[in-house]
Amino acid sequence: MLPSAELDEAPAAESEEKTDEPTLFKVLLHNDDYTTMEFVVWVLASVFNMPEEQAIQVMLNVHLQGIGVAGIYTFEVAEMKVEKTIALAREQEFPLLATMEPA
Repeated sequence: MLPSAELDEAPAAESEEKTDEPTLFKVLLHNDDYTTMEFVVWVLASVFNMPEEQAIQVMLNVHLQGIGVAGIYTFEVAEMKVEKTIALAREQEFPLLATMEPA
């Protein structure tokens, strides 16, 4: 049997591996001449879980600056939100474009 002093000095298992943070992607909405402002606000609220005031601000960025950031996510989540946004827009016959780029 080992003396208790030797047990106390045993090195603790330490993980020296660093986990890399996942690359994040911005989901961007692009302005067009047909998609209504109301629909953009609805998409931002329903797909991106934005409060109405923030959704209106992002919609105004899209409308006035031609582009707006809907959110920043990991690749898989950003890709899903882009696809969902485009699918909802097409269902309503809007040409709303959503893209993603590294943040």
